[in-house]
Amino acid sequence: MDRRSFIKKAGFAGTSAVAATALAAPAIAQSAPKVTWRMTSSFPKSLDTIYGGAEVLSKMLSEATDGNFQIQVFAAGEIVPGLQAADATTAGTVEACHTVSYYYWGKNPTWALGAAVPFALNARGMNAWHYHGGGIDLFNEFLGTQGLYGLPGGNTGVQMGGWFRKEINTVADLQGLKMRIGGFAGKVVEKLGVVPQQIAGGDIYPALEKGTIDAAEWVGPYDDEKLGFYKVAPYYYYPGWWEGGPTVHFLFNKAKYEELPKNYQALLRTAAQAADADMLQKYDYKNPTAIKNLVASGAQLRPFSQEILSACFDKSNEVYAEMTSTIPEFKKIWDSITAFRGSYYLNAQVAEYNYDTFMMIQQRAGKI
Repeated sequence: MDRRSFIKKAGFAGTSAVAATALAAPAIAQSAPKVTWRMTSSFPKSLDTIYGGAEVLSKMLSEATDGNFQIQVFAAGEIVPGLQAADATTAGTVEACHTVSYYYWGKNPTWALGAAVPFALNARGMNAWHYHGGGIDLFNEFLGTQGLYGLPGGNTGVQMGGWFRKEINTVADLQGLKMRIGGFAGKVVEKLGVVPQQIAGGDIYPALEKGTIDAAEWVGPYDDEKLGFYKVAPYYYYPGWWEGGPTVHFLFNKAKYEELPKNYQALLRTAAQAADADMLQKYDYKNPTAIKNLVASGAQLRPFSQEILSACFDKSNEVYAEMTSTIPEFKKIWDSITAFRGSYYLNAQVAEYNYDTFMMIQQRAGKI
């Protein structure tokens, strides 16, 4: 090869490399643009497990994009109060929120179905329905009418039934009981004589201490331990039949979500599913220690009687009949959940139930 031919070819190659670089840079920039969002939480930072779900999402997105996709998380009250998180996201005050959709059931009971309603599914069942039973798409049909797009973003597992100043043994004991219990469950227990009370988390302890209320539900052992309810309401009932598997949601302003590049949308869905699983895993790990601490501190565990559970189940079905007859969007989603619920519990009582029951017997016998 002569010198002039080599230089000519080398020059062409160099020019091609420069051109390729010039073409590649904008393509990379387009696929990983700088995006900065704000996310308001419905939870205080002190509830590190449930509040932390938003931080898990934020961290994953930042690491996966070399810091190009940033979501800054704000605790309840820093931008808007916790129960206004979804409204702020719809309005575009923030691009996203981390909340539980049943907080907004008063606007339309359909909101609650994406999270938890009485005697529906446990955490595994809710995740199965969301991810493989069409639940995410069905709920987003509804959320779209609110200017939102939603993804599951956590689960606490079945919650506890709450803290009571006195024992509750029969349905008659519920008559006149003033209980801090919100939303859908409040509508059910009201049919049994309970007087539902809407009280913010920070006000529950003094209300119990003064006797302004007789009982209060919160979450479960890990979160409840921090609030010290056992000191003023020692009877700790279970299960929280109104929250068998409450899904926490990431809600995004629909227009903002649709503006994202497709790869960012896919990344957001993946990170949200990871954060969803992570929260439940944390509660499963932390609750066992917390419940032992509570009992050691004086909490007295009590199961709701079968009489009470059956009465609440029947009253829940009355509420569902009322809602499905008047709210078409509620009926569409509830029909999907109940169709799966029957099959889910048919299967759950075979291998899972028998294995868990055997292992629990061994634990009680002191063998494990």
